[in-house]
Amino acid sequence: MLQSRALVIALILLLSTTLPEVQSKSIFEKDRRDLLAIPEVIASYFYEAVNKVSPKVGQFLLDTVQSPSVVAARQRIVKEAAKVSIMFEQLIEKIKNLWYTRVLGY
Repeated sequence: MLQSRALVIALILLLSTTLPEVQSKSIFEKDRRDLLAIPEVIASYFYEAVNKVSPKVGQFLLDTVQSPSVVAARQRIVKEAAKVSIMFEQLIEKIKNLWYTRVLGY
């Protein structure tokens, strides 16, 4: 029961600190590195919020994230996300090109 309360408090703290910091940026203007950094930033905010509420749970999260299986999974996710990000950039460029040539007639 205490752990669930700590988790709820941590989530409230996380949302209250991150929502005002959201910057509106067009998806076309985002840099690929920005998109790949988002999960790391979310995890960092979550860890900081949990660590403030319960250092023991924060240490458990830190130990879990540093375990070999989680590190391998994160590396694979980053690798696949980079591939998807590159394909997404290519798709956006094709859409822009199509828009300029077919619709606007440039």
